[in-house]
Amino acid sequence: MSGSSPAARLQELFEGRRLTPTQRRIAHSMVRRAGDAPFLSSVELAELAGVSQPSVTRFAVALGFDGYPALRRRLREMVPAGAEAGEAAETCNEYQQAVLGEIENLRRLAELLADPAPVERAGRLLAASRPLPVLGLRAASSQARGFGYFAAKVHPDVRVLDEGGSMLRDRIDAARRAGASALICFALPRHPREVVDALAYARGLGLTVVSVADSGFAPVAGHSDLLIPAAVGTGLAFDTACAPMLLGRVLLEAMCDSLPDAQARLEEFDAGAAARGLFVE
Repeated sequence: MSGSSPAARLQELFEGRRLTPTQRRIAHSMVRRAGDAPFLSSVELAELAGVSQPSVTRFAVALGFDGYPALRRRLREMVPAGAEAGEAAETCNEYQQAVLGEIENLRRLAELLADPAPVERAGRLLAASRPLPVLGLRAASSQARGFGYFAAKVHPDVRVLDEGGSMLRDRIDAARRAGASALICFALPRHPREVVDALAYARGLGLTVVSVADSGFAPVAGHSDLLIPAAVGTGLAFDTACAPMLLGRVLLEAMCDSLPDAQARLEEFDAGAAARGLFVE
C-alpha cells in the first residue's frame, strides 16, 4: 500500500464498506481530490460532495472512525508517499500539472491491471453477448463510439447507444430481444441520471452490466455487475479521460482474446480496405 498513489490508497480505505449512496458520493469526491482530501474540513468536504456536514460525520463513523477528525488524521498519515510528487508538481504550470495528473491516473490504472481477472472476465462477457450494446451519454459518448468503432471490426453485432431520450429504453429492449446478454457502459462525470436509470432498466431485463467509470464509487456502481475504475483528470476546465480510453482498449483486447475468429475478421477487414484503397499509406 505504501507504494501506491494517494487516490489508490483512498480507494483501498473505502473498499469493502457498505456505504449509502450519499456516502459513496463523499468517497467519490475524496478519490477525485485525493491530494487535497487530508486537508479539507468537514464543511469543505461537504460542499465538495454536495452533501450536509452531518453526512460527512456519519461517513467517517461508517468507516470505523470516531468522527471526521479521526478520519482526517488517518488520511494525513497516508500523504507522505505522494508528497514528493506533489511538491514537484507545484513547480509546473497548470498545463504541465494536467499532464502529470493524467500520468498519475495511468499509473494507477497499471496498478489495477496487475490483477487481470476482472478485465478477462469482462472480455468473456462482452464477446459472448450477441448483440453487444455499448452505452455512453454526454461526456462519455465519445468513449462509447470509440469502443464501438473498433469492437465492430471483430464482433458481429455491436450497437452503440450514445443518445438518450425516450428511445434509449426501446433500443435496450431491442438488443435484449435480439439475444444480448451483456451491456458495456462508459460512465464519466458529470454522471447523467439517464445513464443510471438505463443501467437499472438493463439489469431488470437480465443483462449483465460491465461499467468503465471514473471511480468505484461512481453513481453507476450500484447498477453494475462488474465495474472497473479509471480516473479522469480534473486539472483543466473540462475533465480529461486518457485512462478510461486506455481501459476501453484493454477491454477490447480482452474481448478479442475471447473471440476465436477475431484475427480472421481483422485480416478480412484489412484485405477489404486495401482493395478499396480506403487508407493512404
